[in-house]
Amino acid sequence: MLEILLAHAAAALLAPLLVRVLGRNAFLVLALVPLASLGWVVARWGTVQTLNIEWVPGLSMDIDMRFDALSGILALLVLGIGTLILIYCSRYFENDERRLGLFAAEMVAFAGAMFGLVTSDNMLVLYTFWELTTVLSFLLVGHYAERASSRRAATQALLVTTAGGLAMLVGIIILGQISGTYNLSELVADAPTGWLAGVAIVLVLVGALSKSAIVPLHFWLPGAMAAPTPVSGYLHAAAMVKAGVYLVARLAPGFADSAPWRVTIIVLGLATMLLGGWRAMRAFDLKLVLAFGTVSQLGFMMVFVGLGTRDAALAGMTLMVAHALFKATLFMVVGVIDHNTGTRDIRKLAHLGRRTPILAVIATMAAASMAGLPPFLGFVGKEAALDSLLHTDVLPGITGPLVITVVVIGSIITFAYSVRFVRGAFGDKGIPEPSYHVENMHRPGALFLFSPAVLAIASLGTGFAAPQLEKLFTPYTQEFPPSGEADYHLALWHGVSTALVLTLVIFTLGTILYLALRWMARVRFERSALGNADRMYDATLRGMDSISMRLTGITQRGSLPLTISIILATLVALPLVIMIFGTHTRPDFRPWDTPYQMVIGALMMAAAVAAAVLRNRLAAVLLVGLTGYGCGVIFALHGAPDLALTQFLVETLTLVIFVLVLRKLPAEVDESNAIGFKVPRALLAVSIGTLTTVIGAYAMNARNSRPVQELLPDAAYHIGQGKNVVNVILVDIRAWDTLGEISVLLVAATGVASLVFRNRRFGSAPRVSDAPASRSDSSFSDTAWLLGGDLIDPRHRSLILEVTTRVLFPTIMALSIYFFFAGHNAPGGGFAGGLTAGLALVLRYLAGGRYELGETVPIDAGKILGLGLFFAAGTAVTSLLLGAPALSSAVFEMSLPIFGDIKLVTALFFDLGVYLIVVGLVLDVLRSFGARLDAQIEVNQR
Repeated sequence: MLEILLAHAAAALLAPLLVRVLGRNAFLVLALVPLASLGWVVARWGTVQTLNIEWVPGLSMDIDMRFDALSGILALLVLGIGTLILIYCSRYFENDERRLGLFAAEMVAFAGAMFGLVTSDNMLVLYTFWELTTVLSFLLVGHYAERASSRRAATQALLVTTAGGLAMLVGIIILGQISGTYNLSELVADAPTGWLAGVAIVLVLVGALSKSAIVPLHFWLPGAMAAPTPVSGYLHAAAMVKAGVYLVARLAPGFADSAPWRVTIIVLGLATMLLGGWRAMRAFDLKLVLAFGTVSQLGFMMVFVGLGTRDAALAGMTLMVAHALFKATLFMVVGVIDHNTGTRDIRKLAHLGRRTPILAVIATMAAASMAGLPPFLGFVGKEAALDSLLHTDVLPGITGPLVITVVVIGSIITFAYSVRFVRGAFGDKGIPEPSYHVENMHRPGALFLFSPAVLAIASLGTGFAAPQLEKLFTPYTQEFPPSGEADYHLALWHGVSTALVLTLVIFTLGTILYLALRWMARVRFERSALGNADRMYDATLRGMDSISMRLTGITQRGSLPLTISIILATLVALPLVIMIFGTHTRPDFRPWDTPYQMVIGALMMAAAVAAAVLRNRLAAVLLVGLTGYGCGVIFALHGAPDLALTQFLVETLTLVIFVLVLRKLPAEVDESNAIGFKVPRALLAVSIGTLTTVIGAYAMNARNSRPVQELLPDAAYHIGQGKNVVNVILVDIRAWDTLGEISVLLVAATGVASLVFRNRRFGSAPRVSDAPASRSDSSFSDTAWLLGGDLIDPRHRSLILEVTTRVLFPTIMALSIYFFFAGHNAPGGGFAGGLTAGLALVLRYLAGGRYELGETVPIDAGKILGLGLFFAAGTAVTSLLLGAPALSSAVFEMSLPIFGDIKLVTALFFDLGVYLIVVGLVLDVLRSFGARLDAQIEVNQR
C-alpha cells in the first residue's frame, strides 16, 4: 500500500516534465501508475492487508493502513476509473493547453490521495488524506484560473468541504479520546455509546455529508462543473464525492444503531434525492443535468449505506459501483460533445445521434443503467434497494412505507431526467436538419471514445455478473447482523415480486413524467420554494465577513499597544478563571534560592521599570537587553549552561536587530498619544506579570506525578545517545516540536523580508562588484582588511574594528562549528552554533557594511533556509522510509584515521537543518534590516 502512495507521488512530481516532453500523450504514460496499482488490488482481493508505521505515537498518529473488502471496492473504482480518465485526458486536451503539466500532476496526486483515504485505518491519517483531496480538488476545479466562474466554484467547494472537514476532525478527536483508539477497525468493533459519542458522530457526519454534497451542503457540486470535464468525470462521479459515502459505510456497522445516525442520514439523504432530481429535470446544460443527478444519486446511496442492515449494505455497495460506472461514462460523453461541437446546451443540439452513433449508443447504455433499466447494474442495484426497504425491521410504523414512497418518487424523477438527457443530447427533436453546432462538429477519434465505451460495457457486463459481483461485497456485508429473513442476493431476475412491481411503476410514471416535462417547463416560480442555496451561501459569507470586520475593528485598530494588550489579557484570562473557581492547594512561594538570584532579580526589575519610563529608544532597548542577560545569568547559576549560552546569544542578536531598526525611528518616543493610557497600561503590565507568576506557582504545585525532569538525563543518554539533555530533547525526544519551530523561523524570515522588500526578495546582499562605479573606483587605503571596507564612508569607518573582525571571524566560525558538533554531549548544538555563526556575520556586517556581507555569504538566504528545512524534514522522511517512526535516531560507531573512534548519531543531520535555518534567518534579517535599510538611508541622504 505504501508503494502505491509513493508511486503516485513520484508520478505527480514527474508529470510536468513528461507533459513538457510528450505533450498530451504523457497522460498515457501516467495512466500506467494507477493501472499497475489496480493490478496490486486485484492480486490481493479477498485478503486483508495491514501496514503499521510508527509516525507520531505520542499523538496516536501512526500510519495504520488496512486493505479489506470495503476499501478494495473503493480502490477498484478510484484506480480503475482513474486509469481510464487519464487515457481520456490524452485526447480531451490539446498539446498547447495552459498549465497542462500541473493539471496532470494534480490528477495523479488526487488518485494517490484517494487511495490513501480509503485504505487508512487511523482516523487522523484518514483526515490528512481527506483534506489533501480537498486541496487538490480546489486546484483542479480552479484549473481555468483566468475565469471568474472557476475561481468562485473552486473557492466555494474548498470552503464548504473544509468547514465540514473541521467539524469531522473535532468528532474524530472526541471518538478517539472516549474510545481509547483512533483506528477505525477497532472503533467499529467496539463502538462507544452515550451522548458524547452521539455528538461526535453527528460532527463526523457533517464532514461526510459535506464531502458527498448532501442537502443542505449540496450546492458546491453543481458549481464545480466549471472544472474541465475529466475532473467532473473523476472527482464528481467516482472519487471525491464517494469519500463521504465510504466513511458512512465504514462506520455504519458500529454506529447505525446510535440515536442520531439513521434519522440524520435518511432524512437528509431522501431530501437530497428529491431536490437533486428535480433540479436535473430543469437544467439545459448537459453537465448540470449530470451534476444535479449526481447530487440526487448520492442522497440515494447515502440512505442505503447508512441504514445499517445487511441487505441495505449490499444494495448500497451495488448502487455505488453502478453509479461510478454510468456517471463517469456520461460525464466523458458530455466532454466529447462539448469538445467536438463547442456546446453542452441541449437546446443547441439536434441530430447528434445520427452524426455520432457510437457515442449515442455509449450514452444510451449508461443512461439506461442510471434509469434502472435491465439488464444493467443500475437495475440490479435498484431492485436490491427496494427489496431491502420492503423487508427491513429498522424502520418501524409508518416510517418504512414513507421511505419507500420517497425512494419510488425519486426513482421516477431519475428515470425522467435520464430519458431527457439522451433525447436532449442525441435526439432529432422534430427538427429536420442538424443544428449549427452539430453540422460543424468534428468526429471523435477511437481513443477519445475508448474510456467511456469500456465503462458502458462494464455497466452491462456487471449486470449479468451480479452474483459474482456480490461475492466481492460479501466480506463487508457480513459485518452487519443478519436479518430475520433469508439474506437477499443479487440477480437480474428474482421472479415476480413487490420490488419488480414497484420497478414497473417507476418505469411507467417516469415515462409519463418525461412526457409532461414540456408542460411543466411552462411553469415558472418567481422564487424557489426552498430558497436558493447559492444565495444562502453568499449571505452566510457576507454575514461572517461583517462579524469578523466588527470584531477586528474592536480588537485590531492598527495600534500595536492595543493589540498586545488584548493578546496578553486573553493569555491569562482563562487560566485565571480556572484558578479562581477550580480546586487547588495554596502553593509555597520561595522568593530565591541564593542571594545572587535576589541581586540579579532586583537589577532585572529595575531595568524593566527604567525601560518603560525612558523616552530614549536606544537606552530603553539596552535596558531590555539587560533583563535578558540577567535571565541568562540565572540560568547559569541554576547549572544550565546550555540555556545560558543560548540566552546570551539570542539576546545579543536581538539587540543588534533592534539597533538596526531604530535607525528608521525617531530617537525619542512621542508620548503625546499615550496621555491617559499610562496608568491602564501600567496596571495591565503589573497584573499580567503577577498573574503569570501566580499561575506558574499553582501549576507547579498541582503536579501529582513524578516530574519528567528526573527521567530526562537517563532518557537522553539511552534514547538519544547524548549527555546534553537540552540538545537531545530538541533534536530527538521532542524533535517534532523543533521541526515546527524552525518552520516558524522560516516563515518569520519570509515575513521580515516582505516588510522591507516591496518587489522581489530573492538574491544575496550586494557585493563589491555591484557598487556604483564612483564608489568602487575610489580607494581609501592601500591595505584592505575587508573587501567591503573601502566602500564605507570614511567618517563611519573603523580600521581597528576591521582588523579585529578579520582576526576574530575565523575564530568565531570555528567556535560555531565546535558548538554544532559538541552539542550532543556538551553545551552547544545546532541552535547555539547557528546563533554563533550569525553573530560572526553581524560582526562582519558592522565592520565592513552591506557589501562585505554580500562578499562573506554570496548566497541567497532563502536557499540556506530551504536547505536547512530539507535536512530537518529529510531526516523525518528517511526514518519513515526505513520503517522506523519519524525522526528516529540511529547510532553508527566507526574508527577513522586521525579522529579515532567516532560515534555518529543521525540526529546530527536534523541538527544541521536547525543550524542552517538559524544562519539563514540571521542572514535574511541582516540583508533586510541591514543592507536594504542602508541603501534606503543613502538614497534619502542624497
